[in-house]
Amino acid sequence: MPVNLAPPRPEDLLPVNGVALGIAEAGVRKANRRDLLVMRLAEGASVAGVFTQNRYCAAPVILCREHLALARPTRALLVNTGNANAGTGADGLARARLACTELAAALGCDATQVLPFSTGVIMEPLPVERIVAALPRALADCREDNWAPAAAAIMTTDTVPKACSRRLSLGGKPVSVTGIAKGAGMIHPNMATMLGFVATDAAVSRQVLQQMLTQAAAQSFNRISVDGDTSTNDSFMLIATGAAATQTIDSVSHPDYTELAAAVTEVAVWLAQAIIRDGEGATKFITVQVEGGNSEEECSKVAFAIAHSPLVKTAFFASDPNLGRLLCAIGNAGIADLDAAKVRMHLGDVLVAGDGGVDPGYREQDGQRVMQQSEISVRVELGRGRAQYTVWTCDLSHDYVSINADYRS
Repeated sequence: MPVNLAPPRPEDLLPVNGVALGIAEAGVRKANRRDLLVMRLAEGASVAGVFTQNRYCAAPVILCREHLALARPTRALLVNTGNANAGTGADGLARARLACTELAAALGCDATQVLPFSTGVIMEPLPVERIVAALPRALADCREDNWAPAAAAIMTTDTVPKACSRRLSLGGKPVSVTGIAKGAGMIHPNMATMLGFVATDAAVSRQVLQQMLTQAAAQSFNRISVDGDTSTNDSFMLIATGAAATQTIDSVSHPDYTELAAAVTEVAVWLAQAIIRDGEGATKFITVQVEGGNSEEECSKVAFAIAHSPLVKTAFFASDPNLGRLLCAIGNAGIADLDAAKVRMHLGDVLVAGDGGVDPGYREQDGQRVMQQSEISVRVELGRGRAQYTVWTCDLSHDYVSINADYRS
């Protein structure tokens, strides 16, 4: 069960003018599964993306980069679950291109105006013929209020769909921001198995949209870790249709930029945290905050050293205050001149360590009390400067092993 995460209510998800979503059963991996999503965009929409840095990036990631580089208006996004089309070489690229070509023909646009996305099992051929056969059904289903079914359609080992919306006003005109994401395992995005799609009906130039997206990714999806593995397929996309008829945001100094960027980031953070709450086998949601560093980079090293550690994560699962594992992770973070005597570590509201060792006031029962909670915070003070960094992670349970041992079954 996810940690304090309920499925989205369809009525809470705001339609985005200029984005129509259609879902169909393609049978990519399993029968009777709605596993295909088409997102049809209005003419003139701007699209930006950030992608995995895994060198074995999937065929759809390669094509998305190619198509976006051409700077042609994007007319549709095509998403399948059940098969990642990664590690499939030239054949995988050909299959992804065919899917784009067939959808483009149905929409009356060029294949380079379609962006493909896949998630699922790696190193298996994409059953593109099933996807092509299901395209008419997905297109017939296209509606602007289809966000909740779309969130469910892109799931793999997720246990609940992930979607949220925000409404704001720009220049007196109502604007919607709605996003969906999937991901539960192989999660440590290094962007530049996670997929995220956020759309707004505000008008934003493509160059500024890319800046807005990069900013949002840095504050959200690049701060999460389930298991420390960067997927072959990670993609995070931001769409601005302009259908709300707002002034075009064409620079970061535009008066509407800050407010829209804040809303996009807020949606992205919510989705990123939802992925952690639904991490494979997760029973704890853990916030790791590192402060007092010389730079944000060294704070992030310490935060992810804690978030990635299997020993730390299994201790959280067991509710075992074996907190020497946390100190070990801090010391192994790669900060050569770190002075352990200046480091202070808090577990929730409990000061655990300082002056190079356990705090004299620390009691085992206090650590146990915090460890038994479903939401836990770890705060580390490095005593070196003013920089800080926060990441979100989860515990590592028996179920994580079972889920991944049986993943292809």
